[in-house]
Amino acid sequence: MITLITVREYARLTIDAVEPTLDRAQISASAFDWLCKQSESFSKAGAALVQVEGRHWLRLDSYVGVLETPCGTRLEILPKHFECGDCEVQSRALLRRMIQRSLNLKSRKVGPTALELYHAPLSEWVIGQFLAAFDHLIKRGMRFDYQRIEEEQRYLRGQLNVVAQMRQPPARQQFFQVRHDIFVADRAENRLLKLALERVCKATQEPTNWRLAHELRSLLHEVPASSLVREDFRAWGTDRLMAHYQPIKPWCELILNQQMPIAVAGEWQGISLLFPMEKLFERYFEAWLRRSLPPEAKLTSQASSEYLCEHNHGRMFRLEPDLLVRQGSQCWVLDTKWKRLNAADRDKKYGLSQSDFYQLFAYGQKYLQGHGELVLIYPRREAFQRALPPFDFGGGLRLWVLPFDLETERLLDADLLSLVIAQALSRV
Repeated sequence: MITLITVREYARLTIDAVEPTLDRAQISASAFDWLCKQSESFSKAGAALVQVEGRHWLRLDSYVGVLETPCGTRLEILPKHFECGDCEVQSRALLRRMIQRSLNLKSRKVGPTALELYHAPLSEWVIGQFLAAFDHLIKRGMRFDYQRIEEEQRYLRGQLNVVAQMRQPPARQQFFQVRHDIFVADRAENRLLKLALERVCKATQEPTNWRLAHELRSLLHEVPASSLVREDFRAWGTDRLMAHYQPIKPWCELILNQQMPIAVAGEWQGISLLFPMEKLFERYFEAWLRRSLPPEAKLTSQASSEYLCEHNHGRMFRLEPDLLVRQGSQCWVLDTKWKRLNAADRDKKYGLSQSDFYQLFAYGQKYLQGHGELVLIYPRREAFQRALPPFDFGGGLRLWVLPFDLETERLLDADLLSLVIAQALSRV
């Protein structure tokens, strides 16, 4: 039996009885212990899943998505962005849109079912989209392939394996060693779909999803589930005959943790779709920017051509800005930060980080030669509606801090930037 608990980033979890809200919730002792154990593996990798506060409280970090424990507790973690209205519904819709745009997922609308799943938890939405794409694939037709079989038969079928036949002992001369081809659905793509479908069948709690998942599973009873996920994904065909498989591949990758989500270590194979919110916001803004810029502008993500310094005839400390835009002779460096700013709190520097400014200054010196415009992008909120006054580094190098409206998908006050990029971004 699955117990669904919906919270948001930085929520606090406890084993004590508390009134549930999006910022705190009660979980079972077994789920509490399991999260503590998982946090250790995250910490070794340089990340933090939860922070322990005493013996009875955990505080989630900046991850969003779905996390399922072996005891049946399914945590749905939403972005901490909305401050009024129905935050749960708004945050869930925002997270779905960000995942879809960031990973370039094609969503299939299936009439009333899509409306029913609109308010469903994130896991059911992902499952529903995967099943809709799978159902469409089955109707288009699954790809079969020839597979070479070498076996012993009482009759001659296909090609006689002469070498193996000559090695037959006299007592087995009545059997034929043959090789032949059979036309089967046992391909890398279908094995991956079978594995994803098996996980979906175990995880879904929504009746429509459960029924469709088991119907599709019965059609693949002869296909084995993949046991080598990475190798099978590398073998996924991209030729013209496999074009109708492409829409379902990202959903399959999402369920099997081959895209951005953080995979949970260990043998437990529950639904786990954890996204680092900082990275998700960066990918979402990048996808929007690619659609917004004119064709002649070149956008580079995670540029890596410059280093902070030279040492002993080599270079050290590579500089990797989130986004680098070039158009003609002009260049702009943009960096995204998932943080809540307060434009009225000048005393606390609006919530800006000094280390971020050092980082952007280094980008400006190396990528812009100390002259041009740097842009820091933060999500728009009630306390951060307009661009902050520019920060002047001297020598013609300026830093702008702009809000990005996640609901309307607009970069506010983009017209303050230099003419070329301002025209491109302001008309969106």
